[in-house]
Amino acid sequence: MIEFRDVCLTLNERPVLSDINAELAGPRVGIIGANGSGKTSLLRLINGLASPTSGSVHVLGLQPDRNGRAVRKKVSFLFSNPDAQIVMPTVAEDIAFSLRRHSLSDPERDLRVNQALHQVGLTEHHDHPAHALSSGQKQLLALASIIVTEPQILLCDEPTTLLDRRNTREVINVLNDLPITVVMSTHDLDLIRDWDRVLVVDGGRIIADTTGIEAIATYLKLVDS
Repeated sequence: MIEFRDVCLTLNERPVLSDINAELAGPRVGIIGANGSGKTSLLRLINGLASPTSGSVHVLGLQPDRNGRAVRKKVSFLFSNPDAQIVMPTVAEDIAFSLRRHSLSDPERDLRVNQALHQVGLTEHHDHPAHALSSGQKQLLALASIIVTEPQILLCDEPTTLLDRRNTREVINVLNDLPITVVMSTHDLDLIRDWDRVLVVDGGRIIADTTGIEAIATYLKLVDS
C-alpha cells in the first residue's frame, strides 16, 4: 500500500533521510525516534508534501511527488496542532467544509457530518464555536473533519503532543477504531506498545521495523546509550 524504494531526502544541502526501503501496510503503523530523526519527513513523503531527492515513493499505486492531488484525495494528514486545521466558525460547519468538493445533497452532507460527530464523541457540540473547544475537543474535531471525507490512509504527526492523558486516550481510541490504515509518529511510547508494526528512525534511517514492544526496547537502548 505504501512503498519506499531506495529513498533519500536532502533539504538545504542537509541529508534528512537515507536509504529508506520499506513497505507499510496493515491497520496501524507507528513511527518513533528522537526529534530531528526524520519521522515527520517520512510522513510528508507519503502525502506528497515533500519529494524524495532520489528513489521513489508509491502510495496506493501512485507516486505522491507526481500525483499529489490524486494521492491527497485518498490520504489525509492530522497535525499535532488542531488550530492549523480548523477553519470554520462552528463545529458542524468545520466538518461540512471538508465535504465542499463532494457532490452531496444537503441531507447527505448533514448525515455524514452527524456520523463523524458521533464517531469522535462530539455530537452535543454540533453548533458550538469551534475555537472555544478544549485542546482535546479541537483535535477530535480535526479528526472528524478528516473522517468525514472517508480517506483510505490517515497520517498522524504526533497528534497527542498538546493533549493531557484523558484527551490523548480519547483520540487514540478513535484512531484505533478506524477501519483504515493509520500511520502515526509519536513520542508517547505507551500509545504504540500494543501495535504490531512500529518503525524506529534514527539519523534519517530506519534501524528497526518490528512490533511495538520490541521497537520501544530498541529505542530505549538507543537513547540510553
